[in-house]
This record gives sequence, structure tokens and C-alpha cells, in this order.
Amino acid sequence: MKVVDARNLDCPQPVILAKQALAETDEITVIVDNEVARENVSRLGESEGCAVSIEARDGEVYLTLKRTAPRSATEERRVTDGIVLFIASDILGRGENLALGSLLMQSFLHTLGSLQTRPETIIFINNGVKLVTRDSPVLGELQQLAGQGMEIIACGTCLSRLELTDKVAVGQVSNMYVIAETLLKAEKIVSL
Repeated sequence: MKVVDARNLDCPQPVILAKQALAETDEITVIVDNEVARENVSRLGESEGCAVSIEARDGEVYLTLKRTAPRSATEERRVTDGIVLFIASDILGRGENLALGSLLMQSFLHTLGSLQTRPETIIFINNGVKLVTRDSPVLGELQQLAGQGMEIIACGTCLSRLELTDKVAVGQVSNMYVIAETLLKAEKIVSL
């Protein structure tokens, strides 16, 4: 049985590590140290066809996930044709806490790379183009997504207006014609 130590890890890391471990074996134990992680890992186990047992020890929680349902042939990761992710801001959500919005964006993009179904294209416009630059807090995540086959497009006008054209570090600089065409051909658009 594989043991995953997910103590002191921020959401969604405990779930991502547990999912990766379940891809390798049918029984794992995940150690967490907070209620949110316990709930999230438990739900993951149930969604993956596992029996979940929970034991509290010395302020920590040990979750044993044992697969009881057969693995699905559709579990392999894939980039899904027709899904376009449209990002118009360098933060996720609304509100005055910009640090939280930045953290949520980083967490979202990091999580995106571990999902089974992922977008074919990610389009960045307005302040969202800040995320494709050398100074981006999510540059590593975007480089990983590009490496997994996702097309990354950044608005050239936006980059120019923000004086960031020479700082692009991932994806391709594009124009509104390509952006509009990509959006109109998409089977599904997810806008953040």
C-alpha cells in the first residue's frame, strides 16, 4: 500500500497527490492535517470507486482509499477538442484581496494540468496576459500545460498596451481575428 503524506499542503495538493497515487495502485493511505483536506480526499476516493476509511491519530487524519470498482478505460488524460478557456484577468474571482485572487489563479492552473479533461486552447486577454510573461506567478504551470499539448494564445494588443510584448515567456502572441475565430469555433467556452 502506498502512503501519501499530504500534511501542511494547501488545497488542492492533497487531492492531486492522492489521485496520482491511485493511478499507480488500488490502495493508498493519505495523511492530512485539516478538515478541508479530509473532506476533499474522501470525496475523491468515492468518485474514484474506492471504499474510504478514516482514522484520527494525534491531530492527524489517515484516510485509506481502497478501489472497489474497476478502473475505467476513460481514465487516461486527454486534451479535449472544442473546449476553450478564456482568461481576462491575472486573478481568479472578484473582490479586494488581490493576493487571494492570485493564489486562486495559480491553484486553478496547477490543478488543470492534473485533470482528465482539459481545454484544447487557453486564451489570455486584458490583464490576463500578465500571466504569460517572465514575471508571472503561474509561468511554471502554463509551461507545463503547453507541454501537455494545450495551445496558449495571448492578445497582442493587450501585451502592447501593457508594455509586456518583449516579456512573453509561454504561448504565442496572437490577434483579435484568431481569438474571435477560436472562440466562435469552440464547442464550449469556459470564462474566468
